[in-house]
Amino acid sequence: MRKRQAKKRPLLPDPRFNDQLVTRFVNNMMWDGKKSVAFKVFYDAIDIVEEKKQDEEKTALELWKDALSNVMPHVEVRSRRVGGATFQIPMQIRPDRKIATAMKWLITYSRKRNEKSMAAKLAGEILAAAKEEGAAVKKRMDTHKMAEANKAFSHFRF
Repeated sequence: MRKRQAKKRPLLPDPRFNDQLVTRFVNNMMWDGKKSVAFKVFYDAIDIVEEKKQDEEKTALELWKDALSNVMPHVEVRSRRVGGATFQIPMQIRPDRKIATAMKWLITYSRKRNEKSMAAKLAGEILAAAKEEGAAVKKRMDTHKMAEANKAFSHFRF
């Protein structure tokens, strides 16, 4: 880049849980700048999780954080051209990218579920991910398998 790196803007914590991570998640989920709608969907999903959970000593927000950490990938493969051939090289992921990727996968696979509302879809995916099952966790497993399979090319790291 020619210019200096853009500085991180501080995120305001959400009104209900006073947590910046929730705001970041809602910002990722939001469509067409409709933040209040995205917040309503998230809070409704958290309420559904609160009703459906089996684990009594954990709150719904802790379950959501567990789900997020279960979806977080630790390694990924990146393409690198070496002498006309393209290699998939496994690399460690930066902490902020881990969180961003986990959020993106959780939202994407929630949208692909077939429940009635987005809140129900998100709640279902959160509950599944908290138990280490569901499509988002499967995506993480596939990413890790891909990195494991291409471990031989890790000496091309840049």
